[in-house]
Amino acid sequence: MPHSNQVTSNARLSYLFVQPEAAKLPRECCTLSVSPMLREMILRLADVPVNSAPDDHVGRMVRVLLDELAQMPIQGLDLPASSHPKIAAITAALMAEPSDRRTLVDWAAHVAMSERSLKRLMVQETGLTFGRWRRQLHLVIALRELASGATVQRVSSDLGYESATAFIVMFKKALGTTPTRYFAS
Repeated sequence: MPHSNQVTSNARLSYLFVQPEAAKLPRECCTLSVSPMLREMILRLADVPVNSAPDDHVGRMVRVLLDELAQMPIQGLDLPASSHPKIAAITAALMAEPSDRRTLVDWAAHVAMSERSLKRLMVQETGLTFGRWRRQLHLVIALRELASGATVQRVSSDLGYESATAFIVMFKKALGTTPTRYFAS
């Protein structure tokens, strides 16, 4: 499944390659929440040499890992792209300047479309409303910046929020926890 990922300098990353028939996982590329137990299992299995013959113990761990993985909730952290010229122009501008607070009405005028047509096209092209897409962008940027050591105050300001509290409310609504607790876990 083609996909890409960017990692901050403070990230610890493990890739887990799972054959499609081995577990009941989402068919689309996504980010899953990982429980502490699952994280430890992944780290333990990462120590198993790639070319070694799996013994019963490793086989049982893999089966439990796959069962657990199938139970993990999906985190909505993907940022859909579009090749449509007007949507691509809007999303590129927002990625370049995430604090841009122009509304859907403003963007519709900017790309010479009606608000209604732009609203439909955005959902058709990305699967998200304009507001939801912008929130996803803010979450992706916030997670990257916070993981790199930026403060909540700086990130909220860079994203155009009037206060750190407003940013924290958005973050908690989207991810179910505050930025501090998210990174503590």
